[in-house]
Amino acid sequence: MSAEAPTPRPKTPRRRIRTVKSNRAQILLFSVLTLVLTVAVVWGGRALLHNSETLVFAVGDANGPEARFAARLAAVLKNNSSRLRLKIVPNGDNAKALSQFDHKEANLAILRTDARVPPRARSIAILEHDLLLLISPSGKKIKSIAELKKKKIAVLADGESGAALVRNILELSDAPDAATRVQMAPPNLTFDQLFAAGFGAVVKIAHASQIVKDKSYEQYARRGGFTLNAIDAAKAIARKYPAISEETVATGMLSASPAIPAEDVDTIGLEWLLVAQSRLSTTTVGDLARIIYENKAELALPDGFASKIEPAATDKDAFIVAHQGAAEYINDETKSFVERYSDLMYFALAALSIIGTVFAAIYAKVTRVAPEKASQLATAILDVGERMEFADSLDALDALQDELEGILRGVVIGLRDGTISSDGLDTFKLGYEFVRDEIGLRREHLKRHAAQDHAQDDKVVVVKTAHSA
Repeated sequence: MSAEAPTPRPKTPRRRIRTVKSNRAQILLFSVLTLVLTVAVVWGGRALLHNSETLVFAVGDANGPEARFAARLAAVLKNNSSRLRLKIVPNGDNAKALSQFDHKEANLAILRTDARVPPRARSIAILEHDLLLLISPSGKKIKSIAELKKKKIAVLADGESGAALVRNILELSDAPDAATRVQMAPPNLTFDQLFAAGFGAVVKIAHASQIVKDKSYEQYARRGGFTLNAIDAAKAIARKYPAISEETVATGMLSASPAIPAEDVDTIGLEWLLVAQSRLSTTTVGDLARIIYENKAELALPDGFASKIEPAATDKDAFIVAHQGAAEYINDETKSFVERYSDLMYFALAALSIIGTVFAAIYAKVTRVAPEKASQLATAILDVGERMEFADSLDALDALQDELEGILRGVVIGLRDGTISSDGLDTFKLGYEFVRDEIGLRREHLKRHAAQDHAQDDKVVVVKTAHSA
């Protein structure tokens, strides 16, 4: 018998089973991109929160206390890594600085309460107190404001505004001889020289911090002395003129030995305020107030100005109302970041959730391959089943059996590492069992045919032997 040519097997495409190595590479790529995205979000949030803001600070003379305080505040803001920055704009005098502030050309300014107060000014802090010292010759006490009105008064102050203040307090502004009765003291004259020149009283208006450091009062007291008088109507004057405040000259404030005054003396005074535009945000002013109150020592000038910074008056009836941001800090009502931006954060999180969902979908499409369904791999099993009918030997069936087992092993591994989903697993299982059983039946069929062919070959040999015999 001539041997039959083997029937060619049809070539069919085989499914590629994803490997664990490929999946790990995808996971690594996902982790790296997630880390990059996280860093970008954190950096962006930090840049947003620390976005710098420049405030224009209008001051008077470039060498005056206001300008020097502003320079110190600018340095403190920088040293504390604050998002706030100052642009200091000097003017000829403090009146011009306040005019610039009034025209909304500056965010911050310093004013004394007897100045013309811009309507949009809101206080942040009390930087300094000016005390009014009523001084008379030793042993000549001035008992009342009425008695003071009868005297010729010399005013020691930084400017003509001091004499105008005294005239207003004594209600002499409209008097024809007001200018002669209340005069600015000639420069460089001592108390003794002023009294000798015919003045019955000297009113000195000075920073409280300077008065404490001035040793000339102690020298005057040792040479012959002088009298520091109380202003008996201090409370009534402060009530009548809101710009004026009640003050106290503490015992020994002017001179420790001899002690002047010998006991606390009531007087009046003025306040130096750091003010901000009312339109400045609560957050900005709150941050500025925090820096000021937490760094008082660094803000004090060598001459004593701003050496005892005090909280601004937060009462609604204050002469200059406190800015809301400063009031919240002073009253310990400063909102936390979450409280301040809770509504905004709610909407932002909702928006980020939607964006994140969309991004995750796109991200999955670009960086990952979706898991293959187990039912889709049934096609590979059916391919094995179709080629089984062309298997004409046990070796060919063994090759198909190995291929079938390989597909099963790939599915088990894929289910473990996530590259294959369990969708349609029952379909895959049914197809696998069907093809496996068919291979078994085909194997039995080939064995039977092999046995029959072997029996027929034996008969032919016997016949041939008999004929030859």
